[in-house]
Amino acid sequence: MKYIPFILFTVLTNAAAQLLLKQGMLSLGPLSFSADTIVQRIFQIIFNPWVFFGLATFVISMASHLYVLSKVDLSFAYPFLSLAYVAVAVLAWLLFKEDLGALKIAGIAFICVGTVLIAQSGHKETADQTASLERTHS
Repeated sequence: MKYIPFILFTVLTNAAAQLLLKQGMLSLGPLSFSADTIVQRIFQIIFNPWVFFGLATFVISMASHLYVLSKVDLSFAYPFLSLAYVAVAVLAWLLFKEDLGALKIAGIAFICVGTVLIAQSGHKETADQTASLERTHS
């Protein structure tokens, strides 16, 4: 399907945003809030460069997702966002040394298989719709 690159761009920017936000929160250290410092703390979080660029990346991801939704069925596009979990899990393991045990790996495999099945169903539907349109116009 010709919109798969846009869907994957959405997935990758979503995953990148998560990684940027995580780095930002790590750079801030443990958070504590009190009634008299909450506004200051919120601005400190938002204007942390990592967090700020993470939020900006989310905006780009959402814009891409909106474009995709204008072109394909939601039931086809939305499940691809689960691939962001795959990317985040693997990259968090590589970049932040987070645990990636057997159960997470099995879950990632299931996500990948499910996404491939959904992609195949979308491809079939598109082919069926094209064939139906050709019969209608004949």
